[in-house]
Amino acid sequence: MVRLWDKYRDEIVGRMIKEFNYQNSMQVPRIEKIILNIGLGEAIQNIKLLDKAVEELTLIAGQKAIITRARRSIAAFKLREGMPIGCMVTLRRQKMYYFMDKLINVVLPRVRDFRGVSPKSFDGRGNYTLGLGEQIIFPEIDYDNVDKIKGLNITIVSTAKTDEEAYFLLKEMGMPFRS
Repeated sequence: MVRLWDKYRDEIVGRMIKEFNYQNSMQVPRIEKIILNIGLGEAIQNIKLLDKAVEELTLIAGQKAIITRARRSIAAFKLREGMPIGCMVTLRRQKMYYFMDKLINVVLPRVRDFRGVSPKSFDGRGNYTLGLGEQIIFPEIDYDNVDKIKGLNITIVSTAKTDEEAYFLLKEMGMPFRS
């Protein structure tokens, strides 16, 4: 079983019921999914970059990444509708908790000059987005095989109704927020 799921079930649910006065444990917010996304505008000129990004994101997530395509044409960027411009993975259930545990305990401490993640990145509906500047902080990525440093967006989608509930949930799970 996954450590973070056990911690959520055994400790965090009880604390949240006390903190927010829920009537039962089914009202307690939980993490629904985690979405990892790499946007590559340079993929318009060089499609090989996209193949490498898909390969790296698949290694990071432990699940096959899919290619995302442009929804509309933008002449200023020489972008046409349907052109491949990035890749993404949606993690759920055990893989999601495994990734979250790895993110909190292994990846974020490896970030240079890390002082915690911003508590202001909530969207107003209980979801949290975190941007990482480089993919090489993940232990699965071999630094020697990286041809280009790419950024990575991580969105944590929860069932929380407010940002306050989501903040409390993530804080209890061990997310290192700045004070």
